[in-house]
Amino acid sequence: MSTTAIDRGGVALEGLPEHANVPWRPRADEAAIIQAGQRWTRSMLAHVVPISATGLFFMLLGPVPAVVGLILLAHAWAIPELYANRGAGVLRSRRPVASTAEGRALLLLGDLVSDEARRVHGETGLILEHGKLGVWLLAEAGAVLVAPGGRRVFCYCVKATGRDLPTSDRIAHLLLALRCDEYGFVTVANLGFSGATWRLRRRLAPEHREALREATRAAVQGLGYR
Repeated sequence: MSTTAIDRGGVALEGLPEHANVPWRPRADEAAIIQAGQRWTRSMLAHVVPISATGLFFMLLGPVPAVVGLILLAHAWAIPELYANRGAGVLRSRRPVASTAEGRALLLLGDLVSDEARRVHGETGLILEHGKLGVWLLAEAGAVLVAPGGRRVFCYCVKATGRDLPTSDRIAHLLLALRCDEYGFVTVANLGFSGATWRLRRRLAPEHREALREATRAAVQGLGYR
């Protein structure tokens, strides 16, 4: 899965300097994000509909062709599941290593977030952040945006540079970059999946499903948008 790196010094009040690394990308806004979701939907339909139609056609031809039809229908079902699994990958992270550096990084992260976010992190390992575009879930290698209304998610691959950075330090850096320039954060990150929230939920680990449930509830109620 391709990722975009956020440099450790990559937070500036006027925006994210990492945008200079991807000058061909126009700065994201609400309309661009909506259009990105629509493109994902159209792309998925372009994959699934023809395969499904072909599968149904074979099933009408008789018992033997029906076997081929079933295989095609299974393939059509698997395509969006595979994309959702790729999206879920942005929240998968290595288990934090018990160390002094990790402990200090965790304390810093705890100072940056609210009581609610600390509770969610303690239970799931993810940081819940309310933004202008919706509700975010941050992990060490990516972020998931739950759009207002809670029906659609956007999964972004993005990470902090530095091989030996503690897990909490990576999350804290993404959090600071997001707060500094939310639209710039979306611009430099790579969109790995966009689709229905329920489809992503099926591919998540149980503790991450709970975090997504919290974020979805906040997105539905419109709680805490900046």
